[in-house]
Amino acid sequence: MSGHTFHIVDVFAEEKYAGNQLAVVTDAADLDAAQMQRIAREMNFSETSFVLRDTESEGGFEVRFFTPAEEVPFAGHPTLGTAWIIHREVLDEPRESVTLKLGVGSIPVSFERSVDYSELLWMQQREPEFGPTCDAGAVADVLGVSPGVFDTDHPVQQVSTGLPFWIAPLRSLDAVKSCRIQPDAHDRFIEGREARAILVFARQTHDDANQINVRMFAPAYGVPEDPATGSANGCLAAYLVEHRVLGGEEVDVRVEQGCEIGRPSILRLRAWKRDDRFDVFVGGRVVPVARGTLL
Repeated sequence: MSGHTFHIVDVFAEEKYAGNQLAVVTDAADLDAAQMQRIAREMNFSETSFVLRDTESEGGFEVRFFTPAEEVPFAGHPTLGTAWIIHREVLDEPRESVTLKLGVGSIPVSFERSVDYSELLWMQQREPEFGPTCDAGAVADVLGVSPGVFDTDHPVQQVSTGLPFWIAPLRSLDAVKSCRIQPDAHDRFIEGREARAILVFARQTHDDANQINVRMFAPAYGVPEDPATGSANGCLAAYLVEHRVLGGEEVDVRVEQGCEIGRPSILRLRAWKRDDRFDVFVGGRVVPVARGTLL
């Protein structure tokens, strides 16, 4: 396993030591799944990314993602962070986009130069799938809150744009802050269910520049709470459009996450629905932190 270069970046971060940390190991084709899993466990970030080869294959770069507990077919912040590393560290010249070949298929990531000349990355999500709804009381037991804190105008529902999440609307920022995973209730809730992680959101925020506050809990993946989750927020974007939470079939919002755990993150969501077809994009910035070599 020695000799591999790795990079640590902060994803969905507008400054260093914010957002969600990611380790990206490059030229990793000689590592098997067990070795990748050990590295991910040692890194102990919510995910670690492995770029198998520093060259494209059939129009994209082959990439695998591992949490400390298992391999996952898709995750949002590793997609953006890995594309940024490929763009900056692997390619000989800049491009407008890079495609990652993941377990769920090919995901394109585009690079946009914003008005302040910083680089904003966007990834298009898969067409969303809307799954079953759930009684708010069951999720309230998992989160240790009263059923009365839920926004009953909209359902608790499973949504997937590659990885399924339960999307739970709450009435207030105080309700979001009060959530605490109850381990026994959590284990009972996820048993037999496809989605094993919960995103809660409210339309009140810590910062007036943002429109939505979220928290995401995924103990089943070895992540008690994530500071920034692109895959879950892609599901949220589709949910906002499907249920007209913001009043229409189009959203363009700034989402804050991680405030409650001291890793404030900013995610950008753009989504719209035309003739029953969804287009969902998740965006954000990436900030480099460190570079090293595996020993």
